[in-house]
Amino acid sequence: MFPLLNSLRIAGISTVIIFFVGIFAAFYISKAPRLVKGVLDVILTLPLVLPPTVVGYLLLRVLGPKRILGAFFLSVFGIKLTMTWWSAIFATAIVIFPLMYRTARGAFESFDETLAHSGQTLGLSNTYIFWRIRMPYCRQGILAGTVLAFARALGEYGATSMIAGYTPGRTATISTTVYQLWRTNDDALAFKWVMINMAISAAVLLVVNMLEKKSKSSPKAIEVEG
Repeated sequence: MFPLLNSLRIAGISTVIIFFVGIFAAFYISKAPRLVKGVLDVILTLPLVLPPTVVGYLLLRVLGPKRILGAFFLSVFGIKLTMTWWSAIFATAIVIFPLMYRTARGAFESFDETLAHSGQTLGLSNTYIFWRIRMPYCRQGILAGTVLAFARALGEYGATSMIAGYTPGRTATISTTVYQLWRTNDDALAFKWVMINMAISAAVLLVVNMLEKKSKSSPKAIEVEG
């Protein structure tokens, strides 16, 4: 059961982190000048096209115990940033961030800005407009990005295996467990974990489809209160 629980907590924590970071980046970059937006898009989307092992290698170059950041935390706080279960959060968050960022940015760019202007003329704060008007309007894109990011985090292997390794009962995830079981010719148990992963992913996508159908069946209303 440990690989399942560990995968769920890594995916859950990573998704919560990139939910807020992704929304923040998507909102402000969507309003940036075209040149700035293009440059930042390339940088922030790069983990989506890079091989996960490359992402893991780059993280090791930064967080490894003999590297600048890793050595600092190890010497000052006695904390090792690699080969622990929570080390996988660094890798997973970076790998899934582009999914959240791209979908959220697309949602924000499709937002009807006249709704925000109407709220401003009524004296509503930007914070209120963002959370009570803009976010409900863009909820489908935000939801899609969040679910896709979680599903991707649940199955992440390349970067996770490099920075967290595989230690049964400590850092093992479903993906790394499947690989190790395959290496030891335990196909039956490996297939079991594959089916568990597929069942969770299918359940997540089913929930999203149900939410989308419910949203489409109900009238879409955005209230601007004075």
